[in-house]
Amino acid sequence: MPVQHAQPISRLIQELTKLPGVGEKTASRLALHILRASQEDAEALARAILEVKEKIRLCSQCFNLTDQDPCRICQDPRRNREVICVVSGPEDLIALEKSGSFRGLYHVLHGVLSPLEGVGPKDLKINELLSRLQGGKVKEVIMATNPSVEGEATAQYLSQIIKPLGIRVTRIARGVPMGGDLQYIDEVTLSKSLENRSPL
Repeated sequence: MPVQHAQPISRLIQELTKLPGVGEKTASRLALHILRASQEDAEALARAILEVKEKIRLCSQCFNLTDQDPCRICQDPRRNREVICVVSGPEDLIALEKSGSFRGLYHVLHGVLSPLEGVGPKDLKINELLSRLQGGKVKEVIMATNPSVEGEATAQYLSQIIKPLGIRVTRIARGVPMGGDLQYIDEVTLSKSLENRSPL
């Protein structure tokens, strides 16, 4: 027989199960933890969630998540503006930044090509990438999409449309396992993958 919670607890559990990787047991533990927390801590959590929804937007240059436009990476004068690293999502950018081995700029596609799921070139930030490549300042584009079938297809597609612009296109090395997600790869492997990137 299912456990009967008070309605507000049940509602909180139901909302928490909508988070990725959170099942009903974990949601119940989190809900009870929030219930036991101080009023101040609960309010701080609620405010943090609302603040993220209200203040976070996409950088108009690289399309990373940011609270200022352009983002801190795009504003940083120490970054190498001749190299752009293309990633599928913000979580991959964070993983590469943690490795500390890349000092260029990024471009976040917000997905990968996936015809079976109806995701085509117009659904990604591809036209925006091509706009950034105009003017001849960018000398290299690094493809750092996940080593999955969709990630590889996206890298190949982009390579075919970027190479005619006279820009070097490289792919991160295969230190990253097939089928793996960049956000879960350790910093050393990511660092080596960037160092050992190869032409595409």
